[in-house]
Amino acid sequence: MKRETVIVLDFGGQYNQLIARRVRESNVYCEIYSYKTGLEKVREIKPKGIILTGGPNSCYEPGAPSIDPELFSLGIPVLGICYGAQLMMHLLGGKVEQAPLREYGKIEVSVYPHSPMFREVSEKTICWMSHNDYISQPAPGFHVTAWTENCPVAAVEDGSRKLYALQFHPEVLHTRDGKKMLYNFVREICGCSGDWRMDSFVEESIRNLREKIGSGRVLLALSGGVDSSVAAVLLSRAVGSQLTCVFVDHGLLRKDEGDEVEAVFGPEGPYDLQFIRVNAQQRFYDRLKGVEEPEEKRKIIGEEFIRVFEEEAKKSGAVDYLGQGTIYPDVVESGLGGESAVIKSHHNVGGLPDYVDFKEIIEPLRNLFKDEVRQAGLQLGLPEQLVFRQPFPGPGLGIRIIGEITAEKVRMVQEADAIWREEIQKAGVARKVNQYFAALSNMRSVGVMGDERTYDYAVVLRAVTTTDFMTAESADIPWEVIGNATNRIINEVKNVNRVLYDCTGKPPATIELE
Repeated sequence: MKRETVIVLDFGGQYNQLIARRVRESNVYCEIYSYKTGLEKVREIKPKGIILTGGPNSCYEPGAPSIDPELFSLGIPVLGICYGAQLMMHLLGGKVEQAPLREYGKIEVSVYPHSPMFREVSEKTICWMSHNDYISQPAPGFHVTAWTENCPVAAVEDGSRKLYALQFHPEVLHTRDGKKMLYNFVREICGCSGDWRMDSFVEESIRNLREKIGSGRVLLALSGGVDSSVAAVLLSRAVGSQLTCVFVDHGLLRKDEGDEVEAVFGPEGPYDLQFIRVNAQQRFYDRLKGVEEPEEKRKIIGEEFIRVFEEEAKKSGAVDYLGQGTIYPDVVESGLGGESAVIKSHHNVGGLPDYVDFKEIIEPLRNLFKDEVRQAGLQLGLPEQLVFRQPFPGPGLGIRIIGEITAEKVRMVQEADAIWREEIQKAGVARKVNQYFAALSNMRSVGVMGDERTYDYAVVLRAVTTTDFMTAESADIPWEVIGNATNRIINEVKNVNRVLYDCTGKPPATIELE
């Protein structure tokens, strides 16, 4: 698809994905590339603008990540952020050195209001700083457009060459007017019209998928999560009954979730596709019997899923294409998009059988962030409860049950989780919390119920607020909501006599319990 593009050159900054997301919020398409990307590749992409990210290095040290200074002479607007700003100054003749006073956190910044970067931005605004080095002398041709009490060069620009540099991070929510600053760069300075919209993306994707697949057959592993569900509907709109979706119910889904997925995608649903549901609950329970170590559980669940998928793929005969719900963070986190450290590998194809005869992997959502996937789902008419369903890990309840997994433990956590989610929604706080669920601890304790001694399990309730799921805070849920959920769980869930609320943030904890 031909569209206006802004590229992010990544120097290992922790906010690389966030920069791209913020640009896309201005309806401008954005992709992340390594800082090692050559000038020929940049020219081939023909970006309307370039953004240089932050990074952990000092630009003046030997061997520090750098770029060809000719990048600044291509006639393409460039915005440097933090390390990117310092590198721009360093390469163009300015001076960068260790700051006499390190700045970290929310800082009041004074801005020059006539700068195009700061159009409609308050003359005194709050920005997020995170730097040990600072620009002590701007490069020739640049003038200072923002400053703080301890940082005399918080922003500089050379308007004639459309080169801009910010010492702070406009992409994070802590920077009050950051979204406006990035909008000013991509829409006003770069001249982008804002042609990146989900309605046009959906239409173009359907047209391109139809043209690529032709009369071929597509096989898609459908989990019921938002990514694979949106991919399924997009492919269904493109090729209809040429698509076969295999839904493996491994017995580790939330309460009634298997039936809900079948209601949407099965024979009675609104979509023209072949739907195969495999009820493999007992098979997974047998494989997991006696296993307590979290990573071993994950591996068993993942491997067994592939084995079941293999068997169903073999039954379906020759397949031309394999469909996947891969999204852009999967690509970036696997180390394929930028320069940041690999966060986690997403083996969406790993372990597939050799006899699945497909010409190519079809990944219609590969360029989308999660929030964009949800927008696409709404454009396609998917029900809101599916589009906005709570994040759910691939191993399912397998990592929300501490210790050995049994059918009885699955029942307990399913029922407790359903009650907790229902109480959160009933109280009207669901949209204020980014993720909430119940888990089953491996702790058993003495209790008293009906004047009798009990020795049963403890359920752990979890709710967090987060913007990126890289860090999270425990949600401040009203005590009445926790109390109502606790009373219901104790009374309605057999073999549970204690309920705990997890108050730990990430870090030091993770969002999931295992």
